[in-house]
Amino acid sequence: MEHSERVFLSLKHILVPYACSLVVVTDEPDHFYINTHHVMPNNQPMYFGSCKIGKRYVSYHLMPVYVFPELLEDISPALKKRMQGKSCFNFTKVDTELFDELKTLTQAGYKAYEKAGYL
Repeated sequence: MEHSERVFLSLKHILVPYACSLVVVTDEPDHFYINTHHVMPNNQPMYFGSCKIGKRYVSYHLMPVYVFPELLEDISPALKKRMQGKSCFNFTKVDTELFDELKTLTQAGYKAYEKAGYL
């Protein structure tokens, strides 16, 4: 298995538990993407998260941290270093400690969406 595939599968493993209550848009060997059932004013479904293998890294997008930036207040400097933009984290290798932190952040994001009525 290629190195990027291991990273992708580890990140996908964080999102998969939410798939049963959300909408899986894409489930490919290099891209996993889920939306909520909530429809926004522009008639588009609300994005929850995704992971995708890119040319140089594997990206993990988590939209709740964009909608609720306060979720990022307590993340570690190491995870903050992995951020690109407001809701994307990039990885080139499996990092169990950071992935555990990302799992906790994803759970907090899901709960924030739930509390706001976006699920």
